[in-house]
Amino acid sequence: MTGEAVKALASAENTIDWYCPQLLASPKQSMAMVTKYIDQSKADRIVVIGSSLGGFYANYLAEKYGCKAVALNPAVRAARELAPHVGMMTSYDSNEPFDLRPEYIDELKTLQVEGISRPNRYFLIAAKGDELLDWREMSDFYKGAKQLILEGSDHGIADYADHLPRVLEFISP
Repeated sequence: MTGEAVKALASAENTIDWYCPQLLASPKQSMAMVTKYIDQSKADRIVVIGSSLGGFYANYLAEKYGCKAVALNPAVRAARELAPHVGMMTSYDSNEPFDLRPEYIDELKTLQVEGISRPNRYFLIAAKGDELLDWREMSDFYKGAKQLILEGSDHGIADYADHLPRVLEFISP
């Protein structure tokens, strides 16, 4: 949904390269893949958008590249959140089996952003009804950033389509 909306903003004068890879199990390998793509890109501006663990990665990338980030119900402390789940589990969005290895927790710790450096670069959308993560922790982490705190909703932000125009407004130059 976001990809189609972002691509629709493109024009001959404003080309957009949408990159939304399937991330790897290893956080270290995932960020190596994404940073390699960004480093080889000819883009003059980067924006990152991530949900849940993707929001955690968005923090890392926004701090590394000094770019804007949209975080949707982000796992601001991913290593802590995922450590109790080491072992075989199922992926949240696909129910595919997934082996969460102990070394992945260590990799997440090395990617941890302790605090955002420039809150004006961030837009947080957090749902009070998130069944996995605490919206208050998210709100505190993004203190000073643009925030949309949703009454109800859920971890997947079921009503995300209603909020997409605000995302597009934030990421527009």
